[in-house]
Amino acid sequence: MYTILETGGKQYRVSVGDMIDVELLNAAQGSTVNFDRVLMLVAPEQTLIGRPTLPQVKVTGEVISDDDTDPVKGPKIIVFKFKRRKNMRRKTGHRQHYTRVKISGITVA
Repeated sequence: MYTILETGGKQYRVSVGDMIDVELLNAAQGSTVNFDRVLMLVAPEQTLIGRPTLPQVKVTGEVISDDDTDPVKGPKIIVFKFKRRKNMRRKTGHRQHYTRVKISGITVA
């Protein structure tokens, strides 16, 4: 059984036991988070598709690492701005911080 959930403007395909990196959440390490924007549930006996979400399905997860104690960072993205013949060059980089979550349960009410 797996679900497709939405958080941080992105969609993730998760099942119980998966570890995902989501956009930074305001949650402490070891705490439980609930994802209520479930778009689809696929079980062996049935498939439920939300319009747009399934209010009866909840996904719970445990925060493995947060930004304060052990930051999880994405790949570095280089931003380079350049204007020809103006002697203007600017190079900056960015690494997005994530929260690592382990999916602990999928409940259908």
